Amino acid sequence: MKTVISGAAFFCCVMSLALLLLMGADKHYAKSGRRRVPEKRLFLLALLGGAPGGLLGMYAFRHKTRHPRFLLGFWALALLQLGALGYCAYRYM
Repeated sequence: MKTVISGAAFFCCVMSLALLLLMGADKHYAKSGRRRVPEKRLFLLALLGGAPGGLLGMYAFRHKTRHPRFLLGFWALALLQLGALGYCAYRYM
């Protein structure tokens, strides 16, 4: 069970890093007038475990912080994901 939890934590870290970088790229695209990253893709990566990185990206790049849907959605997903990982680590490790 430890390997499954470690794998899930590693996967969440990778997805968080990917979403953090994607948020930075989207902010750059927004400033330079290039084609943007679809919001559905940002939420999909957040749903797949990258919500903590998405939150970091929102505040580090000041990107999408005025959109209540993003703020509430990313906070809810991040708390849920971190809580689930913490519970599993406490319970099974």
